[in-house]
Amino acid sequence: MTHIHTIENQLTQLRNQLNKHALYSHLKTIDDIKIFMEAHVFAVWDFMSLLKALQNSLTCTVLPWVPAKNPATARFINEIVLGEESDVNELGEPKSHYEMYIDAMQQVTASTNNIDAFLTLLNKGFSIEDSLKHSQTPEHITKFVNFTFNIIATNQPHKIAAAFTFGREDIIPDMFFEIINKAETNGKNYSKLSYYLQRHIELDGDEHGPLSLKMIEDLCGNDSQKWDDVLTVSKLALQHRIALWDGIYNTIKENKTLEV
Repeated sequence: MTHIHTIENQLTQLRNQLNKHALYSHLKTIDDIKIFMEAHVFAVWDFMSLLKALQNSLTCTVLPWVPAKNPATARFINEIVLGEESDVNELGEPKSHYEMYIDAMQQVTASTNNIDAFLTLLNKGFSIEDSLKHSQTPEHITKFVNFTFNIIATNQPHKIAAAFTFGREDIIPDMFFEIINKAETNGKNYSKLSYYLQRHIELDGDEHGPLSLKMIEDLCGNDSQKWDDVLTVSKLALQHRIALWDGIYNTIKENKTLEV
């Protein structure tokens, strides 16, 4: 059994826990999706920092330029950067996926106040931790983002790649599309969210998965300590994703209670 197969087997229970999370069965209305997006936007945002950390490590982003150690991995990372940072929206306009997500939030009238306040503080020079604190970001989101940047701060590409590869398996439930389609038949227009979800599925298709696993193999080689690190980080990343889902689930339940 290869190292990759061993890790995937070790992650089966956590993956099942994520895939079967109660959150999905509680996404029933556009209001539920709004609550989901208001938290999930932080994961959309900090994914780019994971990606950029890998780009800095596995391609050449400094001067003078020198060839990357592994051209195949460099190409893979650069392709993902192109797709995530400089995609085109439904109007053919160049936009990052984060910006497309914000546009979709605005179209469904989800609040962007929290993420806007957080980024405003970041742009003023506040740290990640202080920006989260002073923007009054909920605890389940704060823990998720802080974990991401703690992994990035290790400056160890195999750990960052582990969080990127095994910790960011976003599940887009059919319920999302059912809710959107139902709302659109009632005269609402959620084209931006539909487009974002479709692009997400297209870009995370059959090619990216195998290439990300190959990246892990290239970074770890025969180093048993690195493989142990990958397993540890992957488990933690999935646990933090589940905790984020727990927080969103609880917020949706609380909102429904208030509506009664």
